[in-house]
Amino acid sequence: MQSPGLLALAFLTVATPSAAAPSARWESRAPLPVPRTEVSAAAAGGRIIVAGGYLADGSSSARVDAFDPATDTWTRLPDLPFGVNHAAAAAYRGRVYVLGGYADRQRQRTAWMLQSGRWRTLPPMPFVRGAAAAAVAGTRLYVVGGVGAMRLAKKALVLDLERVRWSVVPGPRPREHLAAAAAGGRIYALAGRLGGLDSNLGTVESIRAGGRGWRLEPSVPQPRGGTGAAVVGGRIVSVGGEGPGGTIGRVYRFDPSTRRWRRLADLPTPRHGLGVAALGERVYVVAGGPQPGLFVSAANEVLLP
Repeated sequence: MQSPGLLALAFLTVATPSAAAPSARWESRAPLPVPRTEVSAAAAGGRIIVAGGYLADGSSSARVDAFDPATDTWTRLPDLPFGVNHAAAAAYRGRVYVLGGYADRQRQRTAWMLQSGRWRTLPPMPFVRGAAAAAVAGTRLYVVGGVGAMRLAKKALVLDLERVRWSVVPGPRPREHLAAAAAGGRIYALAGRLGGLDSNLGTVESIRAGGRGWRLEPSVPQPRGGTGAAVVGGRIVSVGGEGPGGTIGRVYRFDPSTRRWRRLADLPTPRHGLGVAALGERVYVVAGGPQPGLFVSAANEVLLP
């Protein structure tokens, strides 16, 4: 099934994923103070911000924590206005945005911004979104995929970060529990699923910032839902997820210039619903469920270049 805004098919041959790059390795860092899953995360001000998520008892957390890689320590930040899980997050000019998600099993239109140590409520999204993904290209924040009011979302929501106004554009192939990343002036929607764990996709599509048509890219070599992604050195790193066989440890890197995937070192603690964000040339992977379903973790692992 093609999304309505699809402009062109990618007829490139995807390279067979190579063995993990010998220079790439994972290391553990200070664990998240309160274990949880289905968190949202973004990098801002030299720190990794982890917000919300499920606690072990199934309740939604409003807690927000910041990890400082320079000191390997966590600092608690002001709570979200209320607890959410499956929210999307992105950062722009040191500000962190948390969008949508679920609260009391209801999908949300909420848009919050963390600035100068406090949460500010922004104009709500045009539609509710749960289990969506977000990324920023230029001065536009895109919310892609996820579940809308009745079904999988067909439209992408775009926030003009300078004017603080929302607009609606065609979305990628409808799916939830996907990842998003921005590289080279394009927004990428990566993997995700249609519903249950047996409906995972490897589909990758991209849209030029300010455009309206999505381009099909080479798929992630291993389909995955409940996944995350981050950009280092202009390349997209796809991490985590869950499937019928359990949580996913394989990690892949996509080079937009060659449109090829390469396998990296496996994630030491495979997880889904995890927070993935990059600082410099390092990818940080925090929290998430070590088994499919409602399981939580405090794991904090970093991929070194």
